[in-house]
Amino acid sequence: MAKKPKKPPAEGEAAEADAPKSKKKLIVIGAVALLALGGGGAFVMKKRAAAHAEGEHAAQVEEKKPVVFLDVREMILNLTPESNQDKAKFAKIRIALELKDAKVESEVKPLMPRVEDTLQVYMRELRASDLSGSAGLYRLREELLRRVNVATYPAKVEAVLFKDVILQ
Repeated sequence: MAKKPKKPPAEGEAAEADAPKSKKKLIVIGAVALLALGGGGAFVMKKRAAAHAEGEHAAQVEEKKPVVFLDVREMILNLTPESNQDKAKFAKIRIALELKDAKVESEVKPLMPRVEDTLQVYMRELRASDLSGSAGLYRLREELLRRVNVATYPAKVEAVLFKDVILQ
């Protein structure tokens, strides 16, 4: 059986057969172009937003007032002895309070006797093992900050900074 040669399609039929393929190509090319434009637009908008936020951050940095550090008197404390220990241990501690600005300093300075009393009462109950290692000092710093803020309310102390911590 011999195959019959195909008849060349008439001119009208060829145009109709090619039309769906070219429409699909146009749709795909259009979709790709829209995605590219959308992505480019999003990129430009993000860049502008980042530049705007960076400008605002720079303005905020310029508005910051200088931080003030207020020294607390040096404290020498008897630590509570450990259960298996006969000899008393002592701690010598110097700290500074970090305040937001000079206005807060003027609020905290008159309250320094209350702050020192709060620190003394709390730290006399500590054991030497409570102050061992960086984790012990971190916990002490957090507890002192909490207690100082209670003593100076409504003024707020930003941080408690250790200048010297000596255990003997």
